[in-house]
Amino acid sequence: MSTYPHLLAPLDLGFTTLKNRVLMGSMHTGLEETRDWNRVAEFYAERARGGVALIVTGGMAPNSEGGVFPGAAGLFLDQDITNHKIVTDRVHEAGGKIAMQILHAGRYAYSKDCVGPSAVKSPISPFRPRELDEDGIEKQISDMVTAATRAKEAGYDGVEVMGSEGYFLNQFLVMHTNKRTDRWGGSYENRMRLPIEVVRRVREAVGNEFIVIYRLSMIDLIPEGSAWDEVVTLAKAIESAGANILNTGIGWHEARIPTIATSVPRRAFTWVTKKLMGEVSIPIITSNRINSPQVGEDVLADGCADMVSMARPFLADPHFVAKAKAGKAALIAPCIACNQACLDHTFSMKIASCLVNPKACHETEIVLSPSSKSIGIVGTGPAGLASALAAAQRGMAVTLFDRADEIGGQLNMAKQVPGKEEFWGLVDYYRAAVADAGIIVKLGYEVSVDDLVDFDEVIIATGVAPRDSQIPGQDGENVLSYIDVLRGKANVGKRVAIIGAGGIGFDVAEFLVTDDSPTENLDDWLAEWGVSDPSKTRGGVYPEGPQSGAAVRQVTLLQRKATKLGKGLGKTTGWIHRITLRMKGVEMIGGVNYERIDESGLHVSYGASCENPTLIAVDTIVMCTGQVPRRRLADALEAAGTKCHVIGGADMAAELDAKRAIDQGTRLVASL
Repeated sequence: MSTYPHLLAPLDLGFTTLKNRVLMGSMHTGLEETRDWNRVAEFYAERARGGVALIVTGGMAPNSEGGVFPGAAGLFLDQDITNHKIVTDRVHEAGGKIAMQILHAGRYAYSKDCVGPSAVKSPISPFRPRELDEDGIEKQISDMVTAATRAKEAGYDGVEVMGSEGYFLNQFLVMHTNKRTDRWGGSYENRMRLPIEVVRRVREAVGNEFIVIYRLSMIDLIPEGSAWDEVVTLAKAIESAGANILNTGIGWHEARIPTIATSVPRRAFTWVTKKLMGEVSIPIITSNRINSPQVGEDVLADGCADMVSMARPFLADPHFVAKAKAGKAALIAPCIACNQACLDHTFSMKIASCLVNPKACHETEIVLSPSSKSIGIVGTGPAGLASALAAAQRGMAVTLFDRADEIGGQLNMAKQVPGKEEFWGLVDYYRAAVADAGIIVKLGYEVSVDDLVDFDEVIIATGVAPRDSQIPGQDGENVLSYIDVLRGKANVGKRVAIIGAGGIGFDVAEFLVTDDSPTENLDDWLAEWGVSDPSKTRGGVYPEGPQSGAAVRQVTLLQRKATKLGKGLGKTTGWIHRITLRMKGVEMIGGVNYERIDESGLHVSYGASCENPTLIAVDTIVMCTGQVPRRRLADALEAAGTKCHVIGGADMAAELDAKRAIDQGTRLVASL
């Protein structure tokens, strides 16, 4: 019997059967915009080979005004059909099924040509949309229907009509964005007319033996969003209009509540989907922060949905389903929901990828071809581990050294930070994958030059050491390094000053102000972020907004730069960290000079002329003032005439960057 009987059970849609209950949810990767259709095809085909039942593409625009940005990919020209057929043919050859998402951005389109139900500007775009007249609405409907028919002609097995996350169809549903007084506005019957009409006409155009998914916003997470009875009413109407499946959308993009970041508890919103179960007779998919086979199995066994959607987990490991089916769940590279290489790239107009799997979206570029070389790798942080696994995949004989007693390097500190509990699973994965690959591991081992001279290739991934900040008094007993704090080797007082407000400084602040992590308790997390039951408050948010519990310490976070603290944090997650610390009362001060440390605390001044000398009276000062590369072994090897490759923090220590380290290690090994 399967370990995951619900997850791996087939789903009969009548005219076709899905081989399991796992959907690869839509993600915008930027691949379609490259116009390299072989590259696009290989990305999706690799996921099909990995056993997922149904893939949904990134959102394809039905027309130019509906694209998320100028030049966004779509299927609104006849010549696009030939290109998309390259993708569908490859997926079908790999044994998979694929649906195309039709995404009209509405007022979210980053373009002066954007359109919407009313001329209400989005807070995440500088452009005010043009209010559509009756003819304009008809054009949008017609273009979406045409996109669906072209998708069918291009060989897609279905389409997903994007009706959530605050995009075009969603904008018609709520009075927050729909101020109309004609038949497309006013009453809810009028406001839901557009999505129903789109689904009805899509079904009419594509026939009955074609999958039509509607992605429905089940909790908007914005004030004056949809009420639950409206969600149910729309779900029933969409079913009657001809949809085969309802998919779950969570939150508008402008919502100030995190929905997919690593600090969000696993399966945090499946309870919302469960509320809809039994209201319709077609299958319902649930989504968001489902990242392991066991979580997916539990969600289905609990009756929360008929199917689970996972998007970024298929960036982390395209063979997620196949490994689950084979009883090798421990070898699934986990999505840690860090956003660093996926969403942060997307919103920076870069090709998406994955921190734990840099091959994602680069399948045709990073090729691990067979090799019989021997390779010695020093350091078991992310750079060394990524190098070792890539080398083993090539067939190299790999020996991995570290003077520490456990693998993981600074990942073992990251996993201690509240909201970063996913890093425990990442270290566990590396441990299992290294063992499965047959890599020789020598821990607690101080490596010498002589240990490495006989390898064909040597990689030095010895990481970083804290930078000497050269502040008078920094050797005092009330001064600690971030390493001692995060490793739990030091007692920290109730009043703390943190010197340095980069990623490490923010992590240390979170560690010091939090007792019980809300990421580990869904009820606490929902209360902290002000998420309510949408049947009680419109949009599923409390009017008072996020409310955090008391901090366990009084913390002041400081930096030399006069810029906004946290400016260099992740593009899509930095705001979460800043809000979290503000809720905990953390004082953030920039533009300071560190004059000295003494028993009374930290003495600072401000500006180039060192004005306004101030004592910040604290019990403990924590140093987060940057890192320098650990290059002693690399320098010794070079002095002895032994060639080596230096990667990760040992190569460049500017901020701890696991994404860069893993990518660098993987690409290096591919090039050897």
